[in-house]
Amino acid sequence: MTARIIDGKAFAAALRQRIKTRVTDLKARTGETPGLAVVLVGEDPASQVYVRNKGQQTREVGMNSFEHRLPAETLEAELLALIAKLNDDPAVHGILVQLPLPRHMDEQKVIAAIDPKKDVDGFHVVNAGLLATGGQGLVPCTPWGCLMLLKDTLGDLTGLKAVVVGRSNIVGKPMAQLLVRESCTVTIAHSKTRDLAAECRQADILVAAVGRPEMIRGDWIKPGATVIDVGINRIPAEDGKTRLVGDVCFTEARQVAGAITPVPGGVGPMTIACLLDNTLTAADRIIAAAKY
Repeated sequence: MTARIIDGKAFAAALRQRIKTRVTDLKARTGETPGLAVVLVGEDPASQVYVRNKGQQTREVGMNSFEHRLPAETLEAELLALIAKLNDDPAVHGILVQLPLPRHMDEQKVIAAIDPKKDVDGFHVVNAGLLATGGQGLVPCTPWGCLMLLKDTLGDLTGLKAVVVGRSNIVGKPMAQLLVRESCTVTIAHSKTRDLAAECRQADILVAAVGRPEMIRGDWIKPGATVIDVGINRIPAEDGKTRLVGDVCFTEARQVAGAITPVPGGVGPMTIACLLDNTLTAADRIIAAAKY
C-alpha cells in the first residue's frame, strides 16, 4: 500500500481563495477592510522571509497589511507600547508578534499584552482557555490547519483514536483539544513517553509535532492510519547543501499509512492561510460588536 499524499499547498490555495471572497463580501456589507499587523523584532532571516510572505498573502486576499520591523535592541517596554497602540487601532483586527523574540524579552508577557480578540496566533491564555472549555476563541494556526486537512481527508472524525506526539502550547496541546472537540479519543505523547512506538501504533490519526527529524519510523504506524507531519527540520543533504524533512520518516511511512502530509508542501502552507482565516474571523467579530 502506498499512502495518499495530502496536498496542503493546494488546500491552502483554495482556502485563501475562499477567504478572498469572504473579505470582498465583508467590505461590501460593512465598508471596512480587515487589517493584520505583524511585528518583527530583530533580523532573524527565517522570520524575515516568513513576515514577508505573510504580508504578501494578506494583501492578495484583499486585507490591509501593517508591518512593524523593530531592531533587536528594542526595549521590551517599547514593544509593549506598540502592542497597546495596535490594540486601540480600529483599523487593526489581528496582531501577530513574530517569535522567537530577543532573549531580553519575556515572550509570555508580550503575548499576554495582546488583546485576546486580536490574538490571531491564538496563543493568549484567554484563547487557550476558551479552546479547552469549548468556547469560541481564536485557535493556533498550525493545529487549526491540521484539523482542516484531517476533516478534508477523513470526513467525520468521531470515535477515531488519535495520538499527538508533542506537547507544546503552540501545536501539541491545542491539537489535542481540537481533536477532543471532534469526539476523537486522544493521547498526548512525547519524546519521554515509555514505548512511544507502541503508542503510535494505536493511532488512526497520528500527528507528529515533536521537533526531531524522522524520529517516527514506518513500523511505528498503524496500517492505513492518517499521518499529519508538523515537523520542519533542516538536515544535511548529499550534495553538501541541506534539505527539509519532517518528524516522520516519509519514505517508510508512505508504505504503511493510508494518507500522509509531505514535508515540505503539507502542513506548512496551511499556517499562513489559517492566520488569514483567523484575521477574518476576528474582523467579523470586532466589526459586529462595534455595531451594538
